[in-house]
Amino acid sequence: MLKQRQEAAEDLTKRLLAAEQALDDAISKTGELIGYMPVARKIANLSAVVGQAAILEAAETLCALVGARTHLVATHNRLADVRDQIGLKEVALGSGDMKPPARAEAGHKRIVSIADHAA
Repeated sequence: MLKQRQEAAEDLTKRLLAAEQALDDAISKTGELIGYMPVARKIANLSAVVGQAAILEAAETLCALVGARTHLVATHNRLADVRDQIGLKEVALGSGDMKPPARAEAGHKRIVSIADHAA
């Protein structure tokens, strides 16, 4: 049963990391879009009022994406609690980055390392 739990946790974690990466990519690309909109307006020699509503909408999109990321981070933390509840302790995945000290020093002794195939 422990092996099944570990496999399920590994598969779930890969999906979580993929969702986190997708949101980070969307935030980055939306930021690039917003940053280029005034440049494009200037290149096209248009008035500052042209496209202002589009910039505002893109900024709202960025805010929504950042809000979604906040919720996904909270999901990540809740899943870490579930992981502990079912006796798996820490599972280190991803690029090898260390978790924030509050999580890393929570007293978990056993770490299972898994290669990140999401990249």
